[in-house]
Amino acid sequence: MGEDLDALYEQQNPVPATPFARARARGIPILVFGILALGSLLALRRADAAFGPGSTPAPPPPPPFARLTESAMGRSRGVQMRFALPGERVQFPIELRAAPSSVTFEWIPLGELAPLDSARSVAGTLNAPQRPGFYRLAVVNAGGRTIIDSLTLAVMVPFEEKQGSSLNGYKIGFYRGERWGRGEERPRGFLEVSAPQADLPLSAHMRVSDFITHDEQTRWPRYAAIDGRLLDKLELVFDEISSWHGGEGRAPVEVDVHSGFRTPLYNRRVPRAAGDSRHQYGDAADIAVDANRDGRIDSKDIRLIELAVEIVEKKYPDLVGGLGVYMQGSASYAHIDARGTRARWRG
Repeated sequence: MGEDLDALYEQQNPVPATPFARARARGIPILVFGILALGSLLALRRADAAFGPGSTPAPPPPPPFARLTESAMGRSRGVQMRFALPGERVQFPIELRAAPSSVTFEWIPLGELAPLDSARSVAGTLNAPQRPGFYRLAVVNAGGRTIIDSLTLAVMVPFEEKQGSSLNGYKIGFYRGERWGRGEERPRGFLEVSAPQADLPLSAHMRVSDFITHDEQTRWPRYAAIDGRLLDKLELVFDEISSWHGGEGRAPVEVDVHSGFRTPLYNRRVPRAAGDSRHQYGDAADIAVDANRDGRIDSKDIRLIELAVEIVEKKYPDLVGGLGVYMQGSASYAHIDARGTRARWRG
């Protein structure tokens, strides 16, 4: 009976042919579905506005801010190279705008891009690389690295690697007491210098080549001892001379280094050279400066150099040393060293 009534109803009320009409006829609330969908979309947009879009990676920080402190280049502010033995703790004063724990330190060999060694900071010092050579310091964080390129670290070959009178085939000779094992003074180590590295700056006015022994040896690498205290003292002397010219500024100074480091072997061949010459230890240099700026170097310039040395040693007693003057016409020059005790003579 019920089935017959259903059939009769369908005959009297046929279902429309279109899906929309069928849905409307059957009472399906199309409009309600649309309203619900629109409400869901609006709700999602309000959630995005309240909580933000899906998380995106934060951009990396910028490379670290790092630069040398005022004391890094000596009291003269003209020293451009520091010296250390392999693995030794070395002062390398830099200014950071971040906690030291937020950065790492790397040593990059000159002329290369990849770091050779990491540097660990302890009480304001860094450990030098284990391999002798010349290095720049890089300060690194997640955003990149900043290279300190105005100060070079020179890692020396330890004196103990010298075999007999030679080091890696380069003839050096013997220091006093070396043959008998006495504890007399000697350099801590030697710079190992290839031909291109001879042009590296030691300071504002001097280069590595100024301290290479003027002997007949031509093979590379060459070896030289250099004392950073001497570099600072000489730059202070040059700055004192500069201050006498140029008003409130500093007039440029032309410097000629006649002799820097001498091997003991070569020193014995230099006429009138002292057997314990400070040149053998890398803390002496013979220099000439046109101190009065008259276009030539003579005894007048040497007297002015004398005056500048006296002024510097009075200001900085720890840099006291030897001063020898040689009045030889146009070949006049002054010997300056940082031996630690006062000495004066005329040659």
